[in-house]
Amino acid sequence: MLLAQTHSSLIEKTEKVKEIKLLLNEYRVLGIASLHKVRAQQLQEMRSKLKGIAYLKVYKNTLVKRALKEIKDDFSLENLWEYMQGSNVYIFTNYNPFKLALLLERSKVRVPAKAGDVATEDIIVPAGNTGLPPGPIISQLNAVGIPTRIESGSVWVAKDTVVARKGEAINESLAAALSKLGIKPIELGLTLKAVYDGGVVLSENDLKINIEEYEKSICGAHLEALNLAINAAYPMPETIAFLINKAIIEAKNLALNAGAFISEALSELLLRAHLEASALEAKIKEKCPDWQ
Repeated sequence: MLLAQTHSSLIEKTEKVKEIKLLLNEYRVLGIASLHKVRAQQLQEMRSKLKGIAYLKVYKNTLVKRALKEIKDDFSLENLWEYMQGSNVYIFTNYNPFKLALLLERSKVRVPAKAGDVATEDIIVPAGNTGLPPGPIISQLNAVGIPTRIESGSVWVAKDTVVARKGEAINESLAAALSKLGIKPIELGLTLKAVYDGGVVLSENDLKINIEEYEKSICGAHLEALNLAINAAYPMPETIAFLINKAIIEAKNLALNAGAFISEALSELLLRAHLEASALEAKIKEKCPDWQ
């Protein structure tokens, strides 16, 4: 009986490995996302959202590792093994890894905290009106370090208060207080631990892109390239208007300095001559007061 079960288990594992190998051949990118604190409903919703973009499947880490070793002769895989720890869902896709990470990030939801949850960021209770009437809530808030005052028949939080730092566990009292205040501090959803893309392993930090900073960086690079092209007098669609305008200004200045009588510079030459003559007249009068 035991032998039959073992044989059946081996066959099942072999079939799973074959299945994974087919997926690895079909899709260029393999993502690894942690299932820690991810609810079954969320995973199902994510599968629906990513339909047509990616295929999500929960596999044993050892089976995926075995499949990768059998079809990929790649030294970079050694850097992937460290991310294949704990419960994971594997994401097979041909989608850009950075777009995938951004899509998963935007799909996260905030939920009320439960006792034992770990703060994913500093939890700050803002100052202001809670909208709650005076009562037991005052002692509940004070017990977790939230200062209060009563104003206009409502309980107010006296000042912005950090009640938990990132990485700290949330106890039952704090979870209850945050729930009363309507604060949902826990962020749930899939986070890519790593991605294997064509021989390159990208970590979670590699995949994080600050869009605003990225846009600023691109704009800055564009301006620097534009300035370089203008200073080098390199003609291209983006610089031609600047270069023509620059050439006109430089040609006009040259004409003025050379005293060339051309229509574009004539009015300024006459003005300069008038000013110089006036200045000369003033100096002569200064030296010879009787000069007319």
